[in-house]
Amino acid sequence: MMISFASSKNTVFSLWLVLLLWGNSISAQILPGAQDTQGYLPLLQGKKIGVVAHAASEIYHNGKATHLIDSLLAHHIEVQKIFAPEHGFRSKEDNGAIIKDEIDSLTQLPIVSLHGKNRKPQKKQLENIDLMLFDLQDVGVRFYTYLSTLHLVMEACAENNIPLVVLDRPNPNGHYVDGPVMEEEHKGFLGMHSIPIVHGLTLGEFAQMINGEGWLNNEQKCALTVVKNKNYTHSTAYDLPVRPSPNLPNATAINLYPSLCLFEQTPISIGRGTEKQFQIYGHPKLKGDFSFIPQPNFGAKYPKLEGETCYGENLENTPRLNQLSLKWLMDAYAAYPDQANFFSARFVVLAGTKKLEEAIQAGWSEAEIRASWAPQLDEFKRMRSQYLLYPN
Repeated sequence: MMISFASSKNTVFSLWLVLLLWGNSISAQILPGAQDTQGYLPLLQGKKIGVVAHAASEIYHNGKATHLIDSLLAHHIEVQKIFAPEHGFRSKEDNGAIIKDEIDSLTQLPIVSLHGKNRKPQKKQLENIDLMLFDLQDVGVRFYTYLSTLHLVMEACAENNIPLVVLDRPNPNGHYVDGPVMEEEHKGFLGMHSIPIVHGLTLGEFAQMINGEGWLNNEQKCALTVVKNKNYTHSTAYDLPVRPSPNLPNATAINLYPSLCLFEQTPISIGRGTEKQFQIYGHPKLKGDFSFIPQPNFGAKYPKLEGETCYGENLENTPRLNQLSLKWLMDAYAAYPDQANFFSARFVVLAGTKKLEEAIQAGWSEAEIRASWAPQLDEFKRMRSQYLLYPN
């Protein structure tokens, strides 16, 4: 494509267009670690492999998508078992659903659920496995449970002397770091680490942090190999080709997820049971011109406020966020008629601290709340910088 710079009148526009086209070409060339088959297939040859994977564990060749498991089998890799995170191997189950072990109907491989009777692979489940391969698409948020699954898989591998290969994938929220840092007393499966809500790391980088900070039991180290993304930077926008879980259908939902998920432990619906999950919010007791009615659908068999008309806001056209937003949570709290019952007891599990709820109840401004978590956030950013595999 030729762009003329003959007219000074058009120079600024032409430069902008060149930069835009160049930026888009770079984005189009981002290759997740799973694409680098030449880089990791030699590590798997002659070994019995366990694979942590889900529906988004896909690779692309000549525009055609192939699931990682199918690719491994086609290359005659001895896959012994599949280990599946929250939502299951085919990513069809509701959030929080308890999922049983099963046999995959397509490959006939046994699937061990890591969101069922156990969340950490057990010694017996790891028998006859020489190496674990990990390929999950994360979204860079502390309470998105794939992060905890990574930690527990690393711990199981360390305890059983099994090497782990992480096929890294871009973080669609990797362009910023924000939110209150998890306090020790509130840690659990929705937040196992002293990190902010939005941590700005890929899972490959985070695996290095887990090892480097000694976060595994008894400060064990997992024998870790990270197969890096190619042409990726943290500032590069990246749209996921496959939804990472049932209720994150597009880039807008993924970008709004860190901010809107705080509503999960309030009476407010964030659109589960609609086709605009994590792009809208509302409640029958709020007011507004926009409304929706949650109904059972893919990923939400029993949605909050099912069959009720909810009034609130449509956020589909929100510009890409570069920080955690508290605006909608604070607006809904201010408008909700029963403020004493707005925050559930488990809100602290998502926030990571009781202070956020208390600050909103006390009428603090968003700027004041953000200033309160800034010192710990800066400390985390300094720690984070040691483990970056990609430029900011």
